[in-house]
Amino acid sequence: MPKLPEVESARAVVEATALGRRIADVDDSDTWECRPHAPGEIGEALVGRRLTAARRRGKSMWCDTSGTGRSATPGPALGLHLGMSGRILVTDADGRLTEGGDYLGRGVAGAGRQADRNPVWVRFALVFEDGGTLRLFDKRRLGRVRLDPEVDALGPDVLDVRVGEFRELVGRGRAPVKARLLDQSVLAGVGNLLADETLWQAGIDPRRRVDELDDDDLSRLHRALRRATRAAIARGGVHTGEVVPHRGRGGHCPRCGAEMACATVGGRTTWWCPVEQV
Repeated sequence: MPKLPEVESARAVVEATALGRRIADVDDSDTWECRPHAPGEIGEALVGRRLTAARRRGKSMWCDTSGTGRSATPGPALGLHLGMSGRILVTDADGRLTEGGDYLGRGVAGAGRQADRNPVWVRFALVFEDGGTLRLFDKRRLGRVRLDPEVDALGPDVLDVRVGEFRELVGRGRAPVKARLLDQSVLAGVGNLLADETLWQAGIDPRRRVDELDDDDLSRLHRALRRATRAAIARGGVHTGEVVPHRGRGGHCPRCGAEMACATVGGRTTWWCPVEQV
């Protein structure tokens, strides 16, 4: 799965550069990335339409589309799933490139240059009437493009849920709190690193059962989650978290210096400070 900050980066690029441009052609020939659609099916549904909005819930992203001709009836939603390493590349009519999505690392050539050298890594593309394009660059071929993606099974986005609803959703049941944060049907968008960063900021042991958390604990957790998520978006990814660089053998808590503890919680490798997270 992609991480929420990377998906938000891609969504923001689409919103800023691709909306309102008429679609003249579609390359949906990659039968794996575009499954279950047959080649040409997505193109037939989209040619002549415009992208009208770029939306995200958790790690899922999709675009609304317009009607065709004089029709005001909206078209299908276009789901763009980045996989673990996908990026969205948008060029304007003059060929100027804007891109967003998976963090490439410092000193790494932009995905646009990589796509030009290795066009096979472009798994899907829209060609706009003005000559520009929107491309899904996906080396690992783990992304997905589909019409009208199903998002109703997801819980509310982590940045949209209010504290009262958060306490109700997260505090229900007997699961470890980290497992509950990772459950996308409860909250959409929390991944492994973001969960560890949030719990460390909130000072809560990831193994604690949610029924042991009182309203103050849950309110503190809600604040920490919003703060950690917004910081990750602003800085370019969850790898920028304060405790994330210390998640490893020999790592120490950046606040108190205690050696970090490790266990499997919710099926994921989990690191926490055994002194401050109680």
